[in-house]
Formats: sequence, C-alpha cells, structure tokens
Amino acid sequence: MVNIKIIEELSNAFGPSGFEEDVVKVIQKYCQGLNLKNDAMHNVYATMPGAPALYADAPAEKRRKPVFMLDAHSDECGFMVQNIEDNGLLSVITLGGFHLTNLPAHSVILRNGRGELIHGFTTSKPVHFLTAAQKQDNSLTIEEIKVDVGASSRQEVIEDYGIAVGDPMMPDVTFTYDEKHGICSGKAFDNRVGCMCIIETMQALKAESQNLAVDVVGAFASQEELGMRGATVTAQQVKPDLAIVFEGSPADDFYFRTGVAQSCLKSGTQIRHMDNSYVANPVFIEYAHELGKKYGIKYQDAVRRGGSTNAGKISLTHQAVPVLVLGIPCRYVHTHYNYCAKADIEATVRMATEVIRGLDEGRIQHILRQDILA
Repeated sequence: MVNIKIIEELSNAFGPSGFEEDVVKVIQKYCQGLNLKNDAMHNVYATMPGAPALYADAPAEKRRKPVFMLDAHSDECGFMVQNIEDNGLLSVITLGGFHLTNLPAHSVILRNGRGELIHGFTTSKPVHFLTAAQKQDNSLTIEEIKVDVGASSRQEVIEDYGIAVGDPMMPDVTFTYDEKHGICSGKAFDNRVGCMCIIETMQALKAESQNLAVDVVGAFASQEELGMRGATVTAQQVKPDLAIVFEGSPADDFYFRTGVAQSCLKSGTQIRHMDNSYVANPVFIEYAHELGKKYGIKYQDAVRRGGSTNAGKISLTHQAVPVLVLGIPCRYVHTHYNYCAKADIEATVRMATEVIRGLDEGRIQHILRQDILA
C-alpha cells in the first residue's frame, strides 16, 4: 500500500522547472534511511544503506554489481515573470509545454525573491468586452496572457509585492484524495507520482538491498519539462547498466475508444514500447510482461505517436542502457488539474520492485543482449 501523504506533499510543493528546491525537501523527508546527495541543478541521488552516496564518486571495487537506476523528474510546468508592465500586470513565459487555451482565468502562485508566496490570476477578457470576431477565435499567444496579482502599477508590484523579473510561479491547486474511489486529484502529477514511485520502490527494497543482484540508485531529475536537462546530468553521474523511468503518462481513456486507448485509469501501469525519444528494449518488456502475469500485476502496453521521457537521454548513456518506462495514467497533465488512481501507482511500484527482485546474472546478461554473441 502506497503512502498517499507522500504524493500529497510532492504535489503541493512549489517546483517549476529550475526551482525544485521545495520538492527536494519533500524527497529528503521520505527517503529516511537512504543516502542522499544533490547537485547544483537540484538533481537528487538516493542510494541504499551502506552504498556510496553517488556511484560516480566510488572506487571500482564499490561497483561490483550492475547499477540499476530509478528515474523520475521532479519539476512541473510553470511560468516565469518576463516583464512588469506600467499598469501592474506581469508578462510571463511558460516553463514547459502548456496549451495556451488552457491558461486564462486560472489561479497561480508566484514566489518572490524574499521567499514569499503571492497569489495571482492569469488574465482573461470578460465576454462583455469581446468583439464578435474574438468570440469565435480561440487562438492565443503567450504575449496575450498576463498575470494579475491585484496591483495597479509597476511601482507597486516591485516595491510592495517584491516581485522581480525572473520570479517563478506555479498553478495554484491543492491536493485531495477521494478514499472511497481511490482517486487522487491535484497538480504536477507529471511527474511527482514518479518521484513517489522511486521513494516507495527503494523503501520496499531497502531491507533486502544486500541480496539484490544490482545496486539500486534513485535519481530525481530536474528540468525535464525544458528538454530532459536534469537526466542528461544524472545519467552521466549514475552511469547505469539498467534503468526504470517512472512517468506520469497522459491518460487517453476519454479520447479514444476501448481497444485503442493505452493509458486508462485503474487499468494498471503503462509499459511504453516507443515514443519520440526512444525505442524500448523488447527483452526488458518481455520480462515485465512475464512478471505481470506471474504476480497478477495489471499493466497496459502503449506505443506513443508523440511525447518523450527521460528514457531518451538515459538510454543513450555510456554503452547504451536498456530502459523500462512505467507510466501512471494521469488525466489532464500539463494543465492545472490532474487525476490519477492509487491502484495504478501501486501496480507501478509492485512492477518495479518485482523487476529488480527477479534479476540474476543470466537475466541481466539477456536484457543487456550480451548473450547474443556468446
């Protein structure tokens, strides 16, 4: 059973791309008993008790086992103040891939340089002021979307609110859990649910870590929404032999009919075969299928026409890394409000723990394809 309190605190944390420090603090809170290290980019590395804090810093004799990396990104889509206008409105840029028509008339929270959290709204023109042509036109540019914090002048924004160019902001949404139906709602499930899965998987394996065939390293990567930047660094530091990437995958159960949809709530973990960033290792996927059937872990296979994950960076590291992408279906990602199901998180954590538990030298060699030329 997963701890809902973890996803609640992760979801509520302030953490647009490049400003993930509050998320790091939540990760630290729930990684008790693990070794933690962070870097200047807000990437966090977690290793098992008795292991080096970071394998890249360890002597060769400390890397006797293959290294198994668990990845998830800690950032969320947000905004940054680009300019402060004379009337007190804030011009912004997006941090991550929003569809602009989703943004007007929503609540946001800005953090100024003093660390104060300031409430604001994304602007929208009331219907009373729209022309007939504007009522028919749903297109927007980011330059048309401002943020109003209630000020009336540039001077007030700067002097009274303490807001400056470069200040970050996030969607203003508070996590809730519907225990009766097992449904979580909140923001940033892409990919705070993945961060939760790293924590739960490592805690589940902590007591048996000495007996595993691999050394498990959790890597919480920053700035994925800006081009998988954090994973570019974490993959170089961890130097994994194998990896699982946890992702808050866009749910498609309301957009495609049964039999076509591949990311449905309460249908289990999503095993991704392909997206724009990578092609999966088929042997790794066969292994996950085998475990799903053996242990009754619900899963759904997906071939994505678009999208990407940190697997795109990790899989190209070192001598190539087999990566298994496990997704938790999340409705309405890259908007203010998300849903996901507790059962899908549990299935994802169970799949990851059984994948790692079931590894032995022969299985590892097979996944690495080192038995082909034997």
